[in-house]
Amino acid sequence: MQSFYARIINRQTGVRLFQAATVALLLAMSIPGRAAEERAIKSRVAPVYPELAKRMRISGVVRVEATVDPNGKVTAAKAVSGNHTLGPAAEEAVSKWKYAPAEAPSTVEVDINFALGQ
Repeated sequence: MQSFYARIINRQTGVRLFQAATVALLLAMSIPGRAAEERAIKSRVAPVYPELAKRMRISGVVRVEATVDPNGKVTAAKAVSGNHTLGPAAEEAVSKWKYAPAEAPSTVEVDINFALGQ
């Protein structure tokens, strides 16, 4: 049989776990959903390979997170991974893309590949 104090500690631990789970659920529900599969790309603009990156022979993939309004216009683009020298060129290109209209704004992730032989 558990002591009185052990039951209180177990109850407090259970309450704390429940509170933490509730907070985690609320945070997960507040994060906007990814709609990359739902938003078709109507037009793309190819990135301009930065001259410095060419000279330094830098290549690779830059992942860009873009916010798209209901009309399909990209309102914000931010490089979230990849080489920092290539990031601004990828952001600039994606910011000029057009997506299919949708009912609500969405966030999409796009991979931009920079290869020296292109």
